[in-house]
Amino acid sequence: MAHGGGLILPRVELVKAVDALWQRGWLPYDVREMVSRSLDESATSLVVDVIALSCSPHVEATVHPRWRRQLDEIGASVWWEGPLLEAWATRHIETLAYASHTAAELLRFLMRFPTLPRILPLPGAGLVSAVRAGVDQKVLNRVRALLAKAESTSFPEEAEALSGKAQELMNRHALERAMLDADLPALATSRRMWLDKSYFKEKSQLVQVVASAFRSRAVAYDGFGFVALVGDEVDLESVELLSTSLLVQATRAMVAVGGQAGKGSEARSRPFRKSFLVAYATRIGERLTEAPAVSDERLLPVLADRKKAVDTMFDEMFTRTRTSRVTVRSAAGWGAGLAAADIADIGTGRSSVTSG
Repeated sequence: MAHGGGLILPRVELVKAVDALWQRGWLPYDVREMVSRSLDESATSLVVDVIALSCSPHVEATVHPRWRRQLDEIGASVWWEGPLLEAWATRHIETLAYASHTAAELLRFLMRFPTLPRILPLPGAGLVSAVRAGVDQKVLNRVRALLAKAESTSFPEEAEALSGKAQELMNRHALERAMLDADLPALATSRRMWLDKSYFKEKSQLVQVVASAFRSRAVAYDGFGFVALVGDEVDLESVELLSTSLLVQATRAMVAVGGQAGKGSEARSRPFRKSFLVAYATRIGERLTEAPAVSDERLLPVLADRKKAVDTMFDEMFTRTRTSRVTVRSAAGWGAGLAAADIADIGTGRSSVTSG
């Protein structure tokens, strides 16, 4: 059965639109997140397939590892044969007219994306050979296991010990890697960490204090829902891991306080929860800055070079930034947030971690 060109046109235009987004600094995970937060599940499913179609012509050796990981994470693969829209409609038990309407709506949305700083080479731009390694997989698995236990336990003391051990392990590994890479030129990289839209500004503050503790810098994109991070590859992986875990612990503690209170109480209000999260981030930041300084003097020039590289890249990426402030309207929320942050131990007070 023949079909009009109207079904082919949206597919071609969609791939062109996604290709243009790569040129404007967007990455696969970013595009998927933007669509899922603004459009419906159909559009989200379709954009993942369009992303797969856009990236499929490129040889794997010409695609950056982080780009490939994002494609795997969102499940972007060419699973169909023939025209995409027809295959998509069949898979989702929808009509071709519905598929065409979804494609047209998605195309209009993608055309409105602004330009972001480009943080990875484009697929197919050239062979990706020398990529600075991130956290060792064995260390990564151990840290994830520790943080998962810290998030799931109902005993504050156990969560404290587990979170502290994870943070200590991350720092030790990062500093050991810094010493091993001492003869290599200092390199900075950038990542985007997407957060839930609810209480985004307050949650992004926690990410920023953790980033600072791991020798990194951060900028919150309130309108989109992500925090842009700049730092060393290993440090940024540590920032993502610890920030994610602390956000889970903060949310769980905040909900628990509200659950113990009666219906309509202050502990269930938005001012309370905003104040709780701001206090939590503030106290975590204080505790992180209380950590002992690096004791191995051989690391100081290495870390100084890295700081210079991070600052240079940050200034190049963000020529205009502004400081935002949040207002605390609940003293009870502030107090509860400080108490929760005191429980969420992040390893300060332990012996300093060195490369030895």
